[in-house]
Amino acid sequence: MLMASRRVFLAALLSTACTRADAGVRLRARPGKAAGDAGFPTGVTALKLRGERDTVVYVPASAPEAAPLALYLHGATGNEQQGVRRLSALADEFGFVVVSPASVDGTWDAIRSGYGPDVRTIDQALAKVFAGRRVDEKKIAVCGFSDGASYGLGLGMSNGDLFRAVMAFSPGFVPDGVERTGSPRIFMSHGTKDQILPIEQCSRRMAPEFRRAGYDVTFREFDGPHGVPPEIARAAIEWWLGVRSKE
Repeated sequence: MLMASRRVFLAALLSTACTRADAGVRLRARPGKAAGDAGFPTGVTALKLRGERDTVVYVPASAPEAAPLALYLHGATGNEQQGVRRLSALADEFGFVVVSPASVDGTWDAIRSGYGPDVRTIDQALAKVFAGRRVDEKKIAVCGFSDGASYGLGLGMSNGDLFRAVMAFSPGFVPDGVERTGSPRIFMSHGTKDQILPIEQCSRRMAPEFRRAGYDVTFREFDGPHGVPPEIARAAIEWWLGVRSKE
């Protein structure tokens, strides 16, 4: 994962909408009005977009006809199974679909260079899911951990017309190349004992800057290291869906 020394500071990114010609961060996939559900049975389905490091979709039995959808982005060295491991139990409980892609390489493209092949993979994955299953277009979120959280912030800022919410678990920075579109709500969490991406250099600096830029930010600190405690993951999902636990 990229350390805080490579962080792109937010002031310039958030002050105005990006006017650069590069639109590599923008997603084109949108929910379809006449999609059917036959292509995605209950459980885990591989999209087979690539032979290795593919994208998987998890559909819980509890998902309604038009279900909320969470795009999950793994941390450095992770793969497409991370989203299923982290969110499937919550998806079962709250009835949302999980789309979990893998980056082409060990981490997401913009973490080290610029937005490109990983955005195209995500776009292809979402287009395939939208074509095969109805989703609630008002409840589409992007979330991620560590590098995936950083990438999710940039992707969410640039596609606020698709993602109504961003859940960033222990992010380090916002990658350069964003094209601010819309103003999705943001849930950010970070451990006070994080030695990988220290909270003082990361979320404690980013959260106030997002607020100053006009974003609605919920920031949760927890006593712990680099990770996503179960209670934080649950709090984020409840925040996103506007519900309380069924337990």
